[in-house]
Amino acid sequence: MYEILMPIDTDADRALRQARAVEDLPGGPEDVHVTVLHSFTDNPSGASITQLQAARRVESHLEDVGYSVTLDEQSGSPADAILDVAAEDDVDLICIGGRKRSPTGKVLFGSVTQSVLLDADRSVLVCRRNDDA
Repeated sequence: MYEILMPIDTDADRALRQARAVEDLPGGPEDVHVTVLHSFTDNPSGASITQLQAARRVESHLEDVGYSVTLDEQSGSPADAILDVAAEDDVDLICIGGRKRSPTGKVLFGSVTQSVLLDADRSVLVCRRNDDA
């Protein structure tokens, strides 16, 4: 079984672009398991990944086309959570959604995608931002 980790934020359109990128990978859905991950950085109300529209939409989409999907949630730094879950689950691929940021924004606020790309010890697929979105 090919294991894919798909970290998402709250942007449902970006999550669906990630799901479509998974569909474009070689092989069929019967040989792939996708773990959809959301890391809550601040969650005083105790929200769950199942409450996120992005998670529900991507789970439904992937299951409709035949993929096995698990939802997972973590707390803390998104980049750390992604790398930790990738190692714990020994995933084959991390499928992450990119977003357009200015060079200043990357320096001031960091970049989850950049951190994952630099620190991952496995393959990372970055889904391009849709310029029409």
